[in-house]
Amino acid sequence: MGVFVFLPLVLPLTALPIARLAEQHLHPRATTRLLTLLAAVLGLCSTLCLGLLVVVGTAQLPGNPLPDGWSDPEVRAAVPFAEVAGTAAIPLLTAALTVCGAALRRHHRIRARVHHALDALPAGAGPAVLPDDDPYAYAVPGTPARPGRPARPGRIVVSRGMLRSLDDDEVRALFAHERAHLICHHHRALLAVRLAGCVNPLLLPLRSAVAFAAERWADEEAARVVGDRRLTARAVGRAALVARPAPHPELAHFAGPEPGPVPRRVAALLGPVPPARRWPPALTPAGLAALVAAAGTAASALCALNAAVALFVVLKAATPL
Repeated sequence: MGVFVFLPLVLPLTALPIARLAEQHLHPRATTRLLTLLAAVLGLCSTLCLGLLVVVGTAQLPGNPLPDGWSDPEVRAAVPFAEVAGTAAIPLLTAALTVCGAALRRHHRIRARVHHALDALPAGAGPAVLPDDDPYAYAVPGTPARPGRPARPGRIVVSRGMLRSLDDDEVRALFAHERAHLICHHHRALLAVRLAGCVNPLLLPLRSAVAFAAERWADEEAARVVGDRRLTARAVGRAALVARPAPHPELAHFAGPEPGPVPRRVAALLGPVPPARRWPPALTPAGLAALVAAAGTAASALCALNAAVALFVVLKAATPL
């Protein structure tokens, strides 16, 4: 393994240049999928790397509960500065898993809480209109069936204040936007990138990039459904002007009051339809950034796989069955 075991911790840097360039040169659908895949693979490799460092490093520490056979010279030679790296990896891995667990619990708790509140409203696949004068709209992903609880489909939640703020055509664009969030399962991409950022802080910039790309993807779907890009842009802009801070920021919203992303979304809708290509041309800045990101992700995966196989072979030989 050698120093290569540390590479998955720093190779996420190779994915950062493509985050903004993909927004300018790829369809939002391709951008969302590409960045989510990069974040998921790099986050998994970082987690595996930290786990290997913990096992290899702590095997050399006095008083550890691991078998004595794991202190074989081959194990010590597997990672440079094994004792120091292993000791440092323990709090890092513990913190990463704790934060990931908290993020997962919060995600499922908010989704269950919103569905529980929606149970008081008439059942159906249509939008749930809340008697709230604060303007907001968001998509609530469905929940699978569990013992004693049936499955709940995804629903669109919109406040009475938001419906009053938009005309009928703009409301159609709003519903098409939120329906796209549910159909395309954007909550899965957002959760995957959030967990990857919890594991490796170098992946945090991909979180905002994927969130913006998912909103742009839903914008494009809404514009396709209503057949008018300017109408969709007007609906996004007007909703942003009247919107209040969302009651559940983790869920995908139609338009938030924060400056920055909304003007870029409106400008994109007022422009031509983005190209449908899945990969930018190689001889462009976006193409080169995509190739660097792909190479870094592949190298991270190979290093993590090589380390895992090598450690498994060594530990299997050193540990009596």
